[in-house]
Amino acid sequence: MEKPKGSKLGQLLVKNKMITEEQLEDALEEQGRSGKALGRILVEMGAISEGQLTAVVAEQIGTEYVDLGSYPVDPAAANMIDKAVATRYTMIPVDFRDGKLIVAMADPTNVFALDDLHAVTGMDVIAVVSTPVDIKKAIDLYMNSLSPVDQEQAAEEEIVLPDPEELLPEEIEEEFREEEAEDAPIVRYVNLVLAEAVRDNASDVHIEPREKDLRIRFRVDGVLHEVRKSSKRVHPGIISRIKILSNMNIAERRVPQDGRFNMTVGGKNVDFRVASLPTVHGEKIVLRILDRSTLLMNLEDLGMEPEPLEQFKKAFKKPYGAVIVTGPTGSGKTTTLYAALAELNRREVNIITVEDPVEYQLKGVNQVQVNTKVGLTFARTLRSILRCDPDIVMVGEIRDPESAKMAIESALTGHMVLCTLHTNDAPSAMTRMIEMGVEPFLIASAVDAVVSQRLARKLCRRCRQEAEYDVKYLKKIGFPEVEGDKIKIYRAKPDGCVFCGRTGYRGRVGLFEVLMVDEDIEKLVVNMATAHEIGRLARQKGMKTHREDGFIKVLRGITSIEEVLRVVM
Repeated sequence: MEKPKGSKLGQLLVKNKMITEEQLEDALEEQGRSGKALGRILVEMGAISEGQLTAVVAEQIGTEYVDLGSYPVDPAAANMIDKAVATRYTMIPVDFRDGKLIVAMADPTNVFALDDLHAVTGMDVIAVVSTPVDIKKAIDLYMNSLSPVDQEQAAEEEIVLPDPEELLPEEIEEEFREEEAEDAPIVRYVNLVLAEAVRDNASDVHIEPREKDLRIRFRVDGVLHEVRKSSKRVHPGIISRIKILSNMNIAERRVPQDGRFNMTVGGKNVDFRVASLPTVHGEKIVLRILDRSTLLMNLEDLGMEPEPLEQFKKAFKKPYGAVIVTGPTGSGKTTTLYAALAELNRREVNIITVEDPVEYQLKGVNQVQVNTKVGLTFARTLRSILRCDPDIVMVGEIRDPESAKMAIESALTGHMVLCTLHTNDAPSAMTRMIEMGVEPFLIASAVDAVVSQRLARKLCRRCRQEAEYDVKYLKKIGFPEVEGDKIKIYRAKPDGCVFCGRTGYRGRVGLFEVLMVDEDIEKLVVNMATAHEIGRLARQKGMKTHREDGFIKVLRGITSIEEVLRVVM
């Protein structure tokens, strides 16, 4: 009797106890109907993972399987070839072994790819197998957009720069102007650092001169990581290059400056907001990375639980009133407001925003950037906006009593006002407005909802670990009681994996408090109650605190108890 098609692979899977005989029979029946590959059918059925399939196929053809999620890839090997070549063949060099180059491939039988790799590197090649998804992630993680030759020339020991202290401003500009210096090592070096930051999903780049060296740090998922140290002699060139890009005064080193520029990095259009600060060891530069593809999110993607999300939507979709979003700097307030504006943005609605700065240009929205140098403050801009027949007004930040009063008065005169404020929690927003001189009865009448938020790091799905906690400890920190014998809680793996940069975390999620203002809350505000009293009543009415919202996400396996306690008091 002839063996069914694909039975050799199936028998190998059954032998290794990856699938059962029944699953194999079901898959073979499906193969007879659809004609698909047996392995692909088993993956689609959920019987095995992509990695398990690849490992078995590797064993079948006598090739080694490499799990790139845990394999320590050598960056020097990864950058032996151009990123374009690696992407075209779905392969990445991962290591050196006995003078040979180890390359992970989705298809190790592709002789054309192996021949090209041998021709480019001049090395003998050993092919190993990995999944296409893992290879693509590794390419993005390890491979730079610069060619190997460019990287070698851009390395710090190759950078020989004139000292800007000895040059006139126009000479510096000539030295580092983009169109005339594209091949200069310092230009490639700066491009390399910025490309690395965007690839690592960094929100900020810190270029910090110290007594004897230059330190470069990236803020990834809210935490600073040192990525490289360089010789102090490259510092003047890096500063000058960034100042040229940002239209800042190159000759001025004694006072802080700010600027911005735009670049295409890895096929993405990225804005950089730049600030300089004179320190005792020289100028420090901080670049805030504004990736347009990550800034605009749907409300559902923010991480708000279904019930508070519906309350938030109901509040900002009213024809008038005020919705306040609070939280520390970098907690995602602007992202939340932009997500709300995206839902409100229609042809029949006139939306005007006043921001400092305008972080992303929204199509169909009139955006105004404040300019204190010419007297265009938040309050003055807001006063002018109200003469322009707006339906919805967004105030980027309430900083002073005048803008606070104008925002509240605007909400009372038939406008929907979205604004941000710096407070530690939602109830404190009400008392902060009173402290800024706004009458309590105006606040009570105008404000419909207050959203307070924090950002917590998400556990890396590839390496998170199950954890057990003492019941007394969970009770002490206020962790919710869960029905059932056992609850599944995860924590970060101590040394992480390559896909999370060895941190155990990848990406961030919002922790929210949504305070809805009803008649009872209004009475407390009018009577100038404390933030504690307002918060206690709001919790009785169902408001979840930051910590309680965080623990819900812990139970869902999104983040860890340690991370929630790190970001929330």
